[in-house]
Amino acid sequence: MAAGHQTGEERDCVQPTGHRSMATIIDLLREEHRDIDKLLVVLEEELAIFDRQERPDYEVIQAAIAYFQDYPDCCHHPKEDMIFEKLKARSPSAAERVGDVKVEHRQEAERLQRLADAVRHILLDQKIPRQAFDAVMHDFIGHQRRHMSFEERVLFPAALSVLPGEDWLEIDLRWRDWKDSLFNVAMEEKCQSLRDRILQWARENRKARVN
Repeated sequence: MAAGHQTGEERDCVQPTGHRSMATIIDLLREEHRDIDKLLVVLEEELAIFDRQERPDYEVIQAAIAYFQDYPDCCHHPKEDMIFEKLKARSPSAAERVGDVKVEHRQEAERLQRLADAVRHILLDQKIPRQAFDAVMHDFIGHQRRHMSFEERVLFPAALSVLPGEDWLEIDLRWRDWKDSLFNVAMEEKCQSLRDRILQWARENRKARVN
């Protein structure tokens, strides 16, 4: 075969760089959603303990809150915001159907703050109705899940259908510049370590409660 020529099979295996960026970014976001949901499961387990009139592990709850205070805005939301910005530029009508992703992210932070305030009141022995804490925790967990589900059902498919390869390549390059800063590298490592510890504590709590 002459040099420089590819078989049909070889051509089928070659993806443009933009398409590789597209797949990498979306797959990464979906993986991050799965990691976030693992912590929501931990919060649900602690809430179930609380609802049985027992004392949950507030250290685990506070650690999960700390994770949600740092990780999404530093390491997760910026990628989604970059995608949404490109979607608005390419197809305002598609972006309008998605809604305002940045507003949704701000609302997540507000719900998280309400949860953090409720935990702080409890630990300071300030009176707070049990139903109020239950409602705040359910609201945070439920909204997180609905938000991630909406992104996977609406935002990601819209972006995949509208954005060309060069947009995905630009998003990928912008994200690499963002995450490679010393601050973001340190923050991602800190959050990953914290997430691993939370999941380990949760496993230990499950074993202890069974025994």
